[in-house]
Amino acid sequence: MPNSLSSAIASLYNSQAEVRALAAAEIYRQGRAQAKRAVLPWFQNTELAGLLLSPGPIVTVGLAVAHETFELIRKANGQPELARVPPDQDAEEFELHFGAGVELDVLTSKDPSGGGAIARFLSRFGEGIQQVEFYCRDVNRAATILREHFGVTAIYAESRPGAGGTKINFLLVPVPEAAGGNSKILIELYESPDTTVSPHAKTT
Repeated sequence: MPNSLSSAIASLYNSQAEVRALAAAEIYRQGRAQAKRAVLPWFQNTELAGLLLSPGPIVTVGLAVAHETFELIRKANGQPELARVPPDQDAEEFELHFGAGVELDVLTSKDPSGGGAIARFLSRFGEGIQQVEFYCRDVNRAATILREHFGVTAIYAESRPGAGGTKINFLLVPVPEAAGGNSKILIELYESPDTTVSPHAKTT
């Protein structure tokens, strides 16, 4: 994990609000930059661009951390409410909202020694950006377009329940020009259960 990201994660539980806000902005910047390189071609498809609210997509960066870090960040930021995660999904999460559209989901595993996605990520990579989340008007339709027009297959055949009553699906997408050409980023598409668009992702 880059030192700048490691430092930014630690700064999310700094006692000073301005330090936390700067740290969140740096984490968001790094996640958004990776995702932009991966998904930029998607917006050339008019229908898909509309589903993803282009030219102003709602993007949230998902940050996976150890349980101790999770609790420190939550305490320093006023104990935000935990998301309602489906019981079959081994994750805990809460959202952090800052100015200038900086949105973070902070995630941890309920069972660090288990086989859940967050536990596996932490075991392999340590604390860091686990996924980048895009609000989508219709997750299943977007997945079909991505498969048929871009050769990108979603992890699940159909959208599945996510936290907060959302519908979600995931795509592991290559990041162009990454060192070695093998880097990929996990993109989550999430669909709100409400007709009003929410800027806040609900994921596991």
